[in-house]
Amino acid sequence: MPRSSKNTASQALASCRSAFFAVALFSAFVNILMLTGSIYMLQVYDRVLPSRSVPTLVALSIIVAVLYILLGLFDWLRQRILSRVGVELERKLGGPVLRAILGAQVRGAPGGTQLSRDLDSVRSFLSGLGPTTLFDLPWIPLYGGLCFVLHPYLGWTLVAGGAVLVVLALLTEVLSRRPSTELARTGGERASMVEAARRNAEAVTALGMGGRVAGLFERVTDRHVAASLGAADITSTLGGISKTVRFMLQSAMLGVGAWLVMHDEASSGVMIAASVLSSRALAPIELAINSWRPFIGARQAWGRLVAGLSAEQSAPSVAPERPHRAMTLDRISIAPPGSQTPTVRDVAFTLEAGQGLAIIGPSASGKSTLARAMVGVWPVLRGSLRLDGATLDQWPEEERGAIVGYLPQDIQLFAGTVAENIARFDPSMTEDAVRAAAAAAGAYDLIVGLPKGFDTPIGEAGGILSGGQRQRIALARALYRDPFLVVLDEPNSSLDADGDAALTAAIAGVRARGGIVIVVAHRPAALAGIDLVLILAEGQMQAFGPKDEVLRKSLVPASQPASPVGPEMSGSKKSGPKIVKAAADARG
Repeated sequence: MPRSSKNTASQALASCRSAFFAVALFSAFVNILMLTGSIYMLQVYDRVLPSRSVPTLVALSIIVAVLYILLGLFDWLRQRILSRVGVELERKLGGPVLRAILGAQVRGAPGGTQLSRDLDSVRSFLSGLGPTTLFDLPWIPLYGGLCFVLHPYLGWTLVAGGAVLVVLALLTEVLSRRPSTELARTGGERASMVEAARRNAEAVTALGMGGRVAGLFERVTDRHVAASLGAADITSTLGGISKTVRFMLQSAMLGVGAWLVMHDEASSGVMIAASVLSSRALAPIELAINSWRPFIGARQAWGRLVAGLSAEQSAPSVAPERPHRAMTLDRISIAPPGSQTPTVRDVAFTLEAGQGLAIIGPSASGKSTLARAMVGVWPVLRGSLRLDGATLDQWPEEERGAIVGYLPQDIQLFAGTVAENIARFDPSMTEDAVRAAAAAAGAYDLIVGLPKGFDTPIGEAGGILSGGQRQRIALARALYRDPFLVVLDEPNSSLDADGDAALTAAIAGVRARGGIVIVVAHRPAALAGIDLVLILAEGQMQAFGPKDEVLRKSLVPASQPASPVGPEMSGSKKSGPKIVKAAADARG
């Protein structure tokens, strides 16, 4: 059964628990082995020098060399493990993050594309020195305790310096939070603007908008740079202060140790060892302050990842069977993503298998909105849309894609071959299914006429194809594997006469095999294979029924003023002429 996407981020992190345990274990070895230098100095000053024993010095030096080799090995291993944890998280969350981005785009939720950058931020942080510093922090009490063992005065001196550094770390946390949030926000704005400019490069160039778009980008960049400088200034200032405090404390430890030596309360070896211990004890705090900015960024990024992935709906555990009887709309109202104000209201009708419906009406009447809702792209505010009694969200995404074919008004193809685009990049695609879809769309001869036929690379967004070719290949994609419901939004906007004939044949083919086809149309050629018509105006149904009957009632006799005719056409006065014109255009 499909696994729920809820808490995907937490599940991915939990799967790396054993790796984090290994890092913690190696960190324990590293921090214990960090005592090697202090113990070596203590032994040299207190044992080797007074006895002038060369064999003792050689033995100690060999032991220390072995311990330092082990120290380097364990430190190297924990860094490699953390790097691979970052890669593993990216591998496990890459797909869910992309689906979350698509879902956020469809819902109109802000900042969807930020999730990809957030995943990169988390991986980069795990591959750096920040995580190892966090694993070293719990070992600070060990060094402090050893200083107390050497002498209480040394221990309290270390505690005093450590308290100052902890206060600096807390200040870094508080002061860096807002600049880091602003930095992430402006970074997302910059990336979105670059993507929008790249996507609309032809229009920007042709309309002479390059300088103006660059000006907009510069203003966003200025805000991004200001946030970056603010965060960097806080980190560098407090980092510099922490470094100064650490140097002062190290000298203070030497001073206190010297005072103890002069009063015969400690040896010279204790003085040197305490200085080294204090340096090691406070190094993680200083590194944490210097690494606070990426840590804050990674923590905020992880929070957005958890929230973004948790917003995705869970996949149903048991899906209904493939629909084959009817589609029912029960007084549905639809609003654009992110809005609660419906632009389509109280639409209700039923289509049986084998029927074809044309949706016509003036511009901005809600036709494309209704089409997007019927394929599950836009949410239904009120009412219900059902296939054989089941709502669309009862099928998992891939199964829903197999029963729904959709040709959007704005054709979008992907870099790849013609066959891959027709098959929706299905890894289990078959040649027969691709050929059948192309034939059903009347695009087979067009495709085999391309340089490499079905294996022709089409470039990014289908750039090597004409508008009509892209539309016919997208129609074949909508018909791939014979979906039960086929929704075509302006399917002939770029077609010539041959393309219109192929579209009519494709519509007839869907109906003949027992499917339901819905066409949003302005051009009359799209209605040739249709038996039912729905007229929309201002988001409301004005007429619904057999094509000839609805179009006849909607037309205005030349002797009468332009106003709606018939009981089905009881719309507002201002929409009447528009409806009549749309009906007349559709009838041709």
